Parts: sequence; C-alpha cells; structure tokens
Amino acid sequence: MIEIKDGLPLLHYQVDMLRKVGIDEIVITMGYREDIIKDYINSNFKDVKVTFVNNPKYLNTNYIYSMYLALDEFEDEILILHGDLYFEGDVLEDIINSELSSVVVDSTLELPEKDFKAMVIDNRVKKIATYITGENCIACQPLYKLRLDDWYMRKAALRKFCENGQVNVYAEEALNTVLDKIYLNPLDVKCKLCMEVDTLDDLALLKSKLM
Repeated sequence: MIEIKDGLPLLHYQVDMLRKVGIDEIVITMGYREDIIKDYINSNFKDVKVTFVNNPKYLNTNYIYSMYLALDEFEDEILILHGDLYFEGDVLEDIINSELSSVVVDSTLELPEKDFKAMVIDNRVKKIATYITGENCIACQPLYKLRLDDWYMRKAALRKFCENGQVNVYAEEALNTVLDKIYLNPLDVKCKLCMEVDTLDDLALLKSKLM
C-alpha cells in the first residue's frame, strides 16, 4: 500500500497494469492488515475477479507458506509477482508474450547485495537466491511466467517444503530443487525498470526514476 507517486499505492499500480494486459483473474495472498487490502481492492477494482488468501501465520512464516495456502487456486499457466515489485508496462508485456517459462533478469545492473540473483548457465536459470554470487550470476526480479507443466512441478516442490515444515525460507528455495527439470528462461529486460521496493531507500530511488 506504499504510495509510489501522487497518492498512487503500488498495489493499485500492479493490479491496474495486469488489467490493462487482459488479466482479469488475480489471487492475492495476505497477512498483516488484510482488511485494508481487501477493502481497497473491492472498492477500486470491481471489474476484476480477485481471490483473497489469508496467511494467519504470517508473523512466523515466509511467503512460501502463503503460496502453499493458495495452491489450489491455480490450475492454469501462471504469472507470479511479489507485492513490492514495480515494473514498466514493457516488462510485463515481454514476460507475458514469452513462449517459455521465464523470470525477469537485467544484465545491465550490478549484482544487488540484498535482493535476488539468478545463476544462469547456458542461457538457463539454474538457481535463484539472495546469497549467491559469481560470474554466472545476474540481477533477478521476482516476476515469473510459468507454463502449466512447469507450474505443476513448482507446486509439488512448494507443497513438499511446507508439509515438511520448511516454511521460513524463500519460495525460490523450493523452486531451486526442480530447476533441473524446468527450463526457466532468463528474460533479460536490459535497463527497463523493474525493481522491488522494500526499503525507504528503494522507495526514494523509484520515485526519482518516476519523476
């Protein structure tokens, strides 16, 4: 709900952009102050079918558990994005139009310290994590398109992690266990704006780019 410009919450921007490219079925996972999110979406997007999935254990779990609670809501190929992700319209169109299962990367950026990196070998993503580094790594943003068969494999990995009690890790850790079976394309957006906004410094940087 953070405002990115002129009273515009990031959530509003995300849903509006999805609607503009023809996506009219959205699942939102929630935790803290779910009432605010529900009220806002229901008041501003009456033409979009939105399913809300609350994670009552949000204080003690990572979003892998929120995704686990929502698994039964998805039976088609899927677009996945984090709630703190800003993206240009061109980035969204690029990943939707990709014929492959893909994740957004940007080869023009320096490797971030706190955010995701993708290990890319032979033009295939082999691992995604915040802690990896090296010459094969590239800046990565949590915006995914997964074809149906690949989504089913990721679903199975998510289910296995959570049912084994591994609920305090990034969902990417479950994804990493099946990247030998999934061909995940590194979609290089090369300077197009796509970034997470999870600190005040990130917010200031985004606002400076939107001026």
